[in-house]
Amino acid sequence: MNITELKSEGLKKEYKVTVSSQEFEIKIDEKIAKVAKTIKLAGFRIGKAPVSMVSKQYRPSVMGEVLDELVNESANEVIVKNKLRPAIQPDIKITSFKEGENIEFDVVIESLPEIKCGDLKAIKLEKLMAEVPAEEVEKALKYLASARKESVKIEEDRATVNGDTVVIDFVGSVDGVEFQGGKGSDYALELGSNSFIPGFEAQLVGKKVGEKVNVDVTFPDTYHAKDLAGKPSIFAVEIKELRANKDVEINEEFAKSLGEESLDKLKEVISNRIKGDYENASRMKIKRTLLDNLENSHTFEVPASLVDAEFAGIKEQYEQAKKMNQLDEHEKSKTEEELMTEYQVVAQRRVKLGLLLSEIGQEAKITVNPEDVNAAIAKEAQRYPGQEKMVFDYYLKNKQAIEALKAPIFEEKIIDHILAQATITEKTISIEELYNFDDEKKETKKVAKKTTKKAAE
Repeated sequence: MNITELKSEGLKKEYKVTVSSQEFEIKIDEKIAKVAKTIKLAGFRIGKAPVSMVSKQYRPSVMGEVLDELVNESANEVIVKNKLRPAIQPDIKITSFKEGENIEFDVVIESLPEIKCGDLKAIKLEKLMAEVPAEEVEKALKYLASARKESVKIEEDRATVNGDTVVIDFVGSVDGVEFQGGKGSDYALELGSNSFIPGFEAQLVGKKVGEKVNVDVTFPDTYHAKDLAGKPSIFAVEIKELRANKDVEINEEFAKSLGEESLDKLKEVISNRIKGDYENASRMKIKRTLLDNLENSHTFEVPASLVDAEFAGIKEQYEQAKKMNQLDEHEKSKTEEELMTEYQVVAQRRVKLGLLLSEIGQEAKITVNPEDVNAAIAKEAQRYPGQEKMVFDYYLKNKQAIEALKAPIFEEKIIDHILAQATITEKTISIEELYNFDDEKKETKKVAKKTTKKAAE
């Protein structure tokens, strides 16, 4: 085998590989000899047929197999001999393949760049923080109390008003015919909640318990039941009971009803949850600043093939969002040409940072262990209260889903490692400033991060 370098442009190198016809024939003979030991030809026992007869019948298919093996082996030898680190699979093109002649093919390999990581201890960052105001805790308490509000029966003989809850029986009909799903009994309906068909609740305001009301409404044109959409209907309604909402008092008993030992403890729990939200926002900001710092302080060539692949993924998801009418306001405000230019920059940045973070992670010997994966699955399960077992079962049965978790875990562990080395000062800012991300660069939110996946695996 003869390997000749034809071209070298940046990270991309092109080689010509020549394999002699004699070497090719030797490998074909070896392969046919192996085949001959395992097949049965008419008139012969398994493995006893003459090699010449086996060759006559199986040579064409064996040639294809040997050629594939030879090309792959040769490409690997090019990589090993030249100490290359391919960014993607080599591009191989056979330029000459005729029986009895030497085989020639070109191998184009784009390598990963040599990356020299800077001194992580020289990185200086500012961590933006916000205090939890007492009024935020009070607001959360009131929200919890509102969600647990109760209603009490009103004995007073008075007309209904918006905000009251009426207990009703009802039967709906269209053109005098009762329709499926239009009947209910002892239904508690809060007037003014707009939970029924538009106009329904308003016709029950000013009525009294015991009254029977014919509610005349028209189903919206967009109603989910197409056989009712846009049709006028009449609901025969009987008001059976009048109830009023009773505010839940925020006190020790309220705290205990939520499983806390005291009101002060409940306030502490709420404050810590809000603080956790602030920490997440702070983490997003310092991570973005760190990534900007890393991008600006490191210069190396980025493999065009990886950028092209990343851009293709962004573009594909943009097309899907456009088709589903799910573009965000930023995307709607730009022309497609402007967006594609922007996404090229995004792709370049993502690949560059992915390669850099991977290099830092490898130098620090950072790995993703089973405990990390289990913690990530548990965190994911917490997002679906009551369905935790279903989430765990999904990951237990889906190895691909578990692999998809590893890349972000790996990235976050690298970020933690860098932050532990960097010099960080803290600064307290307002909540509005903490949650203001408008000054940050726009980056598509539709593309799942894939750039560190290879290293994570």
